[in-house]
Amino acid sequence: MKVAVATEADSADWAELRQALWPSNGLARHAADIAALLAAPGDTINFIARLPDGRAVGLAEAGLRHDYVNGCKTSPVAFLEGIYVAADLRRSGIARQLVAAIEDWARARGCTEFASDTGLGNLESQQMHNALGFSETQRVVFFRKILT
Repeated sequence: MKVAVATEADSADWAELRQALWPSNGLARHAADIAALLAAPGDTINFIARLPDGRAVGLAEAGLRHDYVNGCKTSPVAFLEGIYVAADLRRSGIARQLVAAIEDWARARGCTEFASDTGLGNLESQQMHNALGFSETQRVVFFRKILT
């Protein structure tokens, strides 16, 4: 397994992995987002995991958040924006390798905290976060009211 920083050469595979993670966005939107991330990465990092045969099987996207991050006490905080591993390879250590790469990147930038979030109903993601050493800090329900 090879985990490496995503480059322009990874764009097509990266878009496919993003599409699997966030299917409502569409490949064109993912391609545009990837192009923007590559053009101006700012405080972000993106990793792709590949099998020895070259198959892209995982991705992790992270950034530094300088604003308040729920449950954290420092700034900046490394924040896991998205992580995906192909279904047939889950529970094989790929997510752990992707997260370890982000942790190394974050430490090199002075971070002492690493945060993430997921939906209340996404039990698979919650289990993965727990298995990777994250601790739940709080649960939130958002509300809205339409004003006329």
